[in-house]
Amino acid sequence: MTVYFGKRAVGDGHPCFITYEAGPTHDSLASAKQLVKLAAEAGADAVKFQIFDADKLCADKQQLFSYEVLVDKASGRMETVEEPLYQILRRRCLEREEWRELKAYCDSLGLAFFSTVSFEEDIRLLEELGCASIKIASADVNHFPLLRQAARTGMCVQLDTGNATLGEIEAAVDVIRAEGNESIIIHQCPSGYPARLNSINLNIIATLKKMFPYPVAFSDHTPGWDMDVAALALGANLLEKTITMDRCTRSVEHVFSLEPQEMAAFIHAIRDVETALGSHRRILHPEEMEKRKRIRRSVFLAQPARAGQRLSELAVDFRRPGHGIGPDQYEGLRERVLARDLPAGHLLAWDDLQHG
Repeated sequence: MTVYFGKRAVGDGHPCFITYEAGPTHDSLASAKQLVKLAAEAGADAVKFQIFDADKLCADKQQLFSYEVLVDKASGRMETVEEPLYQILRRRCLEREEWRELKAYCDSLGLAFFSTVSFEEDIRLLEELGCASIKIASADVNHFPLLRQAARTGMCVQLDTGNATLGEIEAAVDVIRAEGNESIIIHQCPSGYPARLNSINLNIIATLKKMFPYPVAFSDHTPGWDMDVAALALGANLLEKTITMDRCTRSVEHVFSLEPQEMAAFIHAIRDVETALGSHRRILHPEEMEKRKRIRRSVFLAQPARAGQRLSELAVDFRRPGHGIGPDQYEGLRERVLARDLPAGHLLAWDDLQHG
């Protein structure tokens, strides 16, 4: 099944849709715009943010959250930081008018804008902004009221599935479909900041594609793009990768994000792999067909021959290049007769044989 972000198609048979995630790595409208500009210049299809009210979302303002930060790029040394989740989320909050301005800025650069939502008012804001897609965080995969409200908008619903069982994913999809919304993208989203290798489980991409008719995405929480390339090769239709101005920023998710000088290179790498993956069919291009003639073989006469002789009476060699009659064709031509006298070493051609 193919779903659409406006005119952009997502699904099998279409180029991988590339989303740059800037939600956790901005701390103001100005820094959000800076990341949007870089995403557009790199060639991304979309940019994603996170809209919520931190005061409403966090009942316990002192609940601690642990994550890794990069201390030194040269050595790769990291340290664990612990701070209240409320403070982390507060850094990402923008006012409604700021979200409007940011959406308009994305539109002006040709970038699709969408966001993770937490409450009904967030969904209404995305509707007002004219967004083509809406995302549900993996923590809310069982938040059926929120899923129903998102589905009723008619927008493409992207469903994160980190820490969810296959049964919980099926139940969430059923809730969305029950509202008449079949525009769904299911994300394999490993947990962890950064994700541990043994938690990434890329093989689940194939499982999700077998279980559901919808596009499957990979939301990456690892440094570099090895896992993204692997996900693409396994059939991911959308890749979501976090971006930052500086991986050493002391806040969550920066440690595994792409920096400005890497953003275009990431997209080039993905497009190169797409080209290299090719087709499930064996298709030879004209230049390949011509090139292979240089290494394939043709029938050459090993002795002089006279007009009227049958090929079966003649000694032949199979030599390069393959511009003449091939060995596979020769076997069915042994009873044909020559139309003219030919010297030893002659490359046998079709017009050397009598018709009939």
